[in-house]
Amino acid sequence: MTRAWLMSDDTTEMKNLFADIPAELPAELTTVLVEQDEIRIERIVSRGHAEPQDGWFEQREHEWVSVLSGSAILEYEGGEQRRMGKGDHVLIPAGTKHRVAWTDPDQDTLWLAVFWKA
Repeated sequence: MTRAWLMSDDTTEMKNLFADIPAELPAELTTVLVEQDEIRIERIVSRGHAEPQDGWFEQREHEWVSVLSGSAILEYEGGEQRRMGKGDHVLIPAGTKHRVAWTDPDQDTLWLAVFWKA
């Protein structure tokens, strides 16, 4: 995963979530948009990226995630899968084992994720 920071000293500067996406994307790109106190907002760009079968996330934070473009399959421990497309969003409570099982290899899947302490 590649991490980048989009925040600048000018917090009133307008930015675009669909801009600054590299043509080549060998790894998923995560950009921290805002991080303060107990909240973090990230833009995540996937292009055919997925976690391995044993690559579970089990975070100490709650996560609300929305797909702004593209499509993906979110999988939970136990095998439940949710296909997500443009406009779909889900709340993932802290401690819930999950992974991205698939993202569309032919287009960017753009996620907006909000994390906060449990």
